[in-house]
Amino acid sequence: MTTPAAPEPAPPTSPVPLAALLARRDLGLRLLAGPGDVPLHWVHASEMADPYPYLLGGELLLTAGVQLTDPARFVERVVEAGAAALGFGVTPVYDTVPAALVDACERLGLPLIEVPPETPFTAVARALWRLMAEARLHELRRVSEAQQSLATAAARPAPVPAVLGALASRLGGRAVLFGPGPDGGTESAAAGREIPPEAARALADLAGVVGPRPGGPASASGDGGGLRLAAYALGGGDGMTLGIATEGRAPGDHTVAGVAVVLLSLLTAPHRTADVTARDTALVRLLLGAPVAEAAASLSPGPWTVVHARGGDGTPFAAAALATALGTDLVDPGATVRLLLPGSGAVTVQPGWTLGVSAPAEPAALAAADAQAARALRRAEATRTPLVRHRTNGLAGLVDPAEAATYARVLLAPLTGPQAETLRTWLSLHGSWDRTAVAMDIHRNTVRQRIARIAALLDRDLDDPDVRMELWFALGSAQAEAQGQGQGQGR
Repeated sequence: MTTPAAPEPAPPTSPVPLAALLARRDLGLRLLAGPGDVPLHWVHASEMADPYPYLLGGELLLTAGVQLTDPARFVERVVEAGAAALGFGVTPVYDTVPAALVDACERLGLPLIEVPPETPFTAVARALWRLMAEARLHELRRVSEAQQSLATAAARPAPVPAVLGALASRLGGRAVLFGPGPDGGTESAAAGREIPPEAARALADLAGVVGPRPGGPASASGDGGGLRLAAYALGGGDGMTLGIATEGRAPGDHTVAGVAVVLLSLLTAPHRTADVTARDTALVRLLLGAPVAEAAASLSPGPWTVVHARGGDGTPFAAAALATALGTDLVDPGATVRLLLPGSGAVTVQPGWTLGVSAPAEPAALAAADAQAARALRRAEATRTPLVRHRTNGLAGLVDPAEAATYARVLLAPLTGPQAETLRTWLSLHGSWDRTAVAMDIHRNTVRQRIARIAALLDRDLDDPDVRMELWFALGSAQAEAQGQGQGQGR
């Protein structure tokens, strides 16, 4: 018989320690065997005699033992599948957890918890999802605060030591910048608490692995001196490497390190001209939340092109690699990567990425261009197209803008802002319920309800192509007027 392939590793969700679930007194869970500090990535209930084919790894498996005939074999299969823990519900099948099951879990190191009769499996699942949502929110807040701290440090008079210090403080360890040397890497700057000599040597060796060797890896990780080590090659092309030593790794650490890598790559890049420095200053000011008009004063006259992107390989360097491919060093990494390209933006399809591209814009109009790129990206994702550009008005440009805007205000007056945006997205996707739901991150039934309400408010037949065309032009005119008013207020 062919042995099934090993389960894939759990995805980078925000795991919850089993101890946090056990601490919920309302559930009444009791640990019978194994450690109580394992991470849980999700929960799954199954009454299969062999649950192996249905497990992904990292889950809390819940069962009442309906088909439990061989406890030892059952536990072996659960462990082979990579499950994090086993929850056994007593009654209606068993009055107590079988002793053979407890012994097997203890022998194989699989955490076993008893679920009392008054606690349904759905209550356990709901509690775990809530804990995971809280952990995810905590992670997002932590990453956001770290990004702000790193951006602030990059704007200081001595930015490199400041960024290293902020990074070490946020990760609770030591951050070291290695420069090229005959031994593969020479420490040039460091911040954070001191680490044992063994760990320092191991970190330097790890930095040499991701040094300037052709074809070398962009990052590497390992252990040394009782610490978790990681090294990242900077993108300046001069062999600089960032090394990090921490006691452990928490969710979001790679994202925080990725932001530091981008900033340090900009700060240590050789041959930085005054123009590049000014543009980097503008980027930092934008990251700090400065008004676009204020930050735009640091940029050269346009045109500029804004690009929004999602995808990549999940590494901290994905955004930096995309920026290099598009010929810019102005990049804001995140779940949605935002890039600012000088010129009219000769943007091409990038493998593994979905891109939304704005129309060329002057610095004062970058806010409008950013909105254009965001809408283009939503359309690209909804249509599964690797690259979508913002469309210009075309025939609509033949109509007097003031007259068109006046007509649009009257026609669209019954609609709220969210309703107008729903109509715009629905029309742009040719009336597709599913694609509109994907683009707006809502359920397709919600789209149907909104469109039906819009049709009633406007008293128009939205199945009529002439009506759709008229509404599309009206939405475009209203948008152009709003953008013009926004630019006028920003001056």
